[in-house]
Amino acid sequence: MSKDINRVVLAYSGGLDTSVILKWLQVTYNCEVVTFTADLGQGEELEPAREKALMLGIKPENIFIEDLRDEFCRDYVFPMFRANALYEGVYLLGTSIARPLISKKQIEIARNVGGDAVSHGATGKGNDQVRFELAYYALEPDIKVIAPWREWDLASRTKLLSFAEEHQIPIAKDKRGEAPFSVDANLLHTSSEGKVLEDPAEEAPNLVYQRTLSPQQAPDQDTVIEIGFEQGDPVSINGEKMGPAAILTALNTYGHDNGIGRLDLVENRFVGMKSRGVYETPGGTILLTAHRALESITLDRGAAHLKDELMPRYAELIYNGFWFSPERELLQTMIDKSQAWVSGSVRLRLYKGNATVVGRESPYSLYRQDYVTFEEDSVYDHRDAEGFIKLNALRLRLATERNRRFES
Repeated sequence: MSKDINRVVLAYSGGLDTSVILKWLQVTYNCEVVTFTADLGQGEELEPAREKALMLGIKPENIFIEDLRDEFCRDYVFPMFRANALYEGVYLLGTSIARPLISKKQIEIARNVGGDAVSHGATGKGNDQVRFELAYYALEPDIKVIAPWREWDLASRTKLLSFAEEHQIPIAKDKRGEAPFSVDANLLHTSSEGKVLEDPAEEAPNLVYQRTLSPQQAPDQDTVIEIGFEQGDPVSINGEKMGPAAILTALNTYGHDNGIGRLDLVENRFVGMKSRGVYETPGGTILLTAHRALESITLDRGAAHLKDELMPRYAELIYNGFWFSPERELLQTMIDKSQAWVSGSVRLRLYKGNATVVGRESPYSLYRQDYVTFEEDSVYDHRDAEGFIKLNALRLRLATERNRRFES
């Protein structure tokens, strides 16, 4: 491994793994470490990360902690939801969409402090190493990347703990044993993987779920809410205007209280293996349902169907780490163009794990009651359908006639 590193910007959570990485970088590369901790709404106090970095010898001016919740929602989550993005039909991409923002901030800090390298705590088996590093290289092609899990010999929890004890890194008591599972969290979701979840035949224990009540525990009384949209983005709940992070926070509360947003998934990782994850995306699940409902009355059929055809490709790009790729940006331009008339409101009934649309309206609606009514109307001539059907049937009739001639 190259040792010509002077200053490295580390994505730092303050947990055991990244604290060990911090010290390992100092010992192995004899370099200055700059820490970056992002508040993405993970629900944890971030000041302990600052205190731990100071204790490990990081200069105060080299500790960066930034509240990114609004930027995360406005510039990453909401653009993704304009596309109704679902990986493999179900996964709302909560971990995937956070990585490009963290990477972007690391590169910005590296430029500002004269850093010549960046580092992350992703393992060599997962998708996150790919997501971080594709983003780094897209933004700063010549940046050096240090991925400790691919370099060091701390291949077991025992070795990791021994290194921590040797270098006087505090270890939370629950870290001394085998953790039951690993968790990634942000304002959009929580993701739980590993240990007690590794056998996909076994039901996930209740302790895995942190953001939602079970549908059985949810109230017997339903809750009706109304979400307002402007050009595809949510802007209000029950008539109250809110900022991006406040909107998602409020929807998370509604989802939690009504047992909405749980997913137990075996997915195909970009690196080739299958993995089992348990995801909770309470607010995002409500938001997706509402957004599709509003699109159902404001998008032309051709535009809506084209979006649905392209969505799996768009979702796969995000999952695989290509947020900053030309093709994702091209798709985003098309998606954003489709949202010009997606403004209005959607009412949903939340009840025991379900978010059910009960009403949708928009000043730009393409739904015309005078055309679809079963009562008498003056705008639609039923006789027009005959020619339409015959023209569409023409190729079918010709094919059948041909087949009969040569098969008899």
